[in-house]
Amino acid sequence: MQNQSHSQLKQQKLPNQRWLVHPEQAETAKKLAKTLQISPLIAQSLINRNISTIEEAQVFLNPESIKLPSPIEEFPDLEIALNLLQTTISQNQKIAICGDYDADGMTSTALLLRSFKHLGAKVDYAIPSRMQEGYGINERIIEEFHQEEVSLILTVDNGISAYEPIARARELGLNVIITDHHDIPPKLPLANAILNPKLISETSPYRGVAGVGVAYILAVSLAKRLEKLSGLANLLLELFTLGTIADLAPLTGVNRRWVKRGLQLLPHSQLAGVRALIQVSDVKAQEQGNLKETRNQKSLKPDDIGFRLGPRINAVGRIADPQIVIELLTTDDKEVAATRAKQCQEINQTRQELCAKIEQEAIAWCEESQINFEEERVLVVVQPGWHHGVVGIVASRLVERYGVPVFIGSYEEEQESEADLAMPPGMMSPSYSTTSTIRGSARGIPEFHVFEGLQFCDDLLGKYGGHKAAGGFSLPGENLDKFRSRLSEFAHQCLEVHHLKPLITIDAEAEFKELNFDFYHQIDLLHPCGIENKSPIFWTSNVRVAEQKIVGSGHLKLTLIKSEIIKAIAWRWGDYFRLPTSVDIAYKLCKNTFNGQNSLELELVGVRLPKKVSPSQNSSNLPQITEFYYSDRFYVCSIDKFGDTQELRIRNSRGEVLAIQQGKRIGLLGKSRDNAKEVDVSLPHFFNLIRAAMNALNLT
Repeated sequence: MQNQSHSQLKQQKLPNQRWLVHPEQAETAKKLAKTLQISPLIAQSLINRNISTIEEAQVFLNPESIKLPSPIEEFPDLEIALNLLQTTISQNQKIAICGDYDADGMTSTALLLRSFKHLGAKVDYAIPSRMQEGYGINERIIEEFHQEEVSLILTVDNGISAYEPIARARELGLNVIITDHHDIPPKLPLANAILNPKLISETSPYRGVAGVGVAYILAVSLAKRLEKLSGLANLLLELFTLGTIADLAPLTGVNRRWVKRGLQLLPHSQLAGVRALIQVSDVKAQEQGNLKETRNQKSLKPDDIGFRLGPRINAVGRIADPQIVIELLTTDDKEVAATRAKQCQEINQTRQELCAKIEQEAIAWCEESQINFEEERVLVVVQPGWHHGVVGIVASRLVERYGVPVFIGSYEEEQESEADLAMPPGMMSPSYSTTSTIRGSARGIPEFHVFEGLQFCDDLLGKYGGHKAAGGFSLPGENLDKFRSRLSEFAHQCLEVHHLKPLITIDAEAEFKELNFDFYHQIDLLHPCGIENKSPIFWTSNVRVAEQKIVGSGHLKLTLIKSEIIKAIAWRWGDYFRLPTSVDIAYKLCKNTFNGQNSLELELVGVRLPKKVSPSQNSSNLPQITEFYYSDRFYVCSIDKFGDTQELRIRNSRGEVLAIQQGKRIGLLGKSRDNAKEVDVSLPHFFNLIRAAMNALNLT
């Protein structure tokens, strides 16, 4: 394989990234590693998460050791809510739940439906239409509840900003409990009780719960009061876990504690719908942890929910009827569960196709427009015919691609006919003009506050909302150019040119020889990983790219070498094929199971041209390494020192090593020296393989 010239490397397209490597704190890491009996790399990862003492680390690694305060002590209105619910149930009056159409809202709704029915309540629910009504409880829903003689309305994952609808409900004589987790508006609704973690102390362990977390706290507290928690607790914990991860809630405080429990329940779920969803998603439980007491426990990973189960739930709320998910998560009928899970699967496939189509069209528009991001510092892209339910996903992908805040939207008609709404998304062909309303989603980068950016454009917008990282908005089409200009003005106030690259935050530098299954299981100790506790990312310098090819829908599959050989996958990196033959890489460590065989694999998240000079380039005393093919199979070989003698080592693509010491007829074959078996290297297969390796090393 010939080396590429520097001019060739310059012409290759690499991801436009900036790397932030946490500073090494060797002494503190060494102390933590020794006391906790973990790898220094894991210890450094703990330090990067502001965990630097033995006591802090022990609490983090064992969240069950935390003594939690009673929720009633933390949520001022919880006692009022419990009394109101208890009275309503005892008097056999109707309760109505108003949920939201995202995964958090739908799991919250299912959680409360299950718990209230278990507690003997008369309960029903409603979820507003994403396409026709938008987010949150509204006066139409209030009026319908009133006509149905509902006594108590309970909102989940919404309601904190619904001042007028709640006022109308109170005017009609309905009681209202708001459970929500969104930011607090200047004027609170006049509900009987409001449960929102943003209203409690910032130091509370309950502070980071999502909407489903508030619903879980309310349901468990009520079941305990009525002494009917038996048979219900694990079901609710499963739904809490699904919703918390799917909503990207921070996995800290009670979220970390309860999600860790819930992930161990899900592989043998008591919920027919969850079992069916796991089956159609092809999710496999894995052994969890490194400690003796957890080694044999089966658990799901947050990524199983975040990338497998969650999208199938979320897709329904984005482009279909949320009732499908509610039935999936509340039914005990296996056939109904299987049918609903299959629908989720099919809807998610449609969602994937929509996202791919819109992403391609958005990229084409950006390339054709030749936007100067250093001048604009923000991307605003609006086109007709895009489905509002999925543009937020596309926005995230465009942020990943271009490294700038993205505001993406589509035009909507003032009134859509029933025939239009029945057509497949993206197939409508109305006429659009500057008088049409634009509706869209936004995603930011760390240095750009999305909601503050929208506030900066307040006079140009209709409805808008969100937080630092994401938001939603609508505006008259005639304001689009002013909106783009105003956002650019705001972006110039907070973004420097060097910010305009996707940020890769890296925990520590690792060598391939450190990446074994013991280390992989130690990473499990950091789980559940997610928002505010991200999966650790490591980097390795001067890695040789031995093989690379495009697989699936634009993914990059690679074989990498640096004293060891390891496979890697880079999702949606087809545009960067072919990578240079020598690169620095940033990655997550994953397990790949194929035909019953487990192997370690890297998930690449970053790559750059080498920043360091490889030791093998300036020292002739270090092991000689090369790769070769024998019988159409790929191998890596090296000459290493073993004690006072030299040893030839040949590694195959499965990680097995054949080690032969100079002058010996018996060699060792296995994935580690401890469990390797002795083999006679004079046998024809081994002998010819050794000759091929010696030829590759120019030693014959």
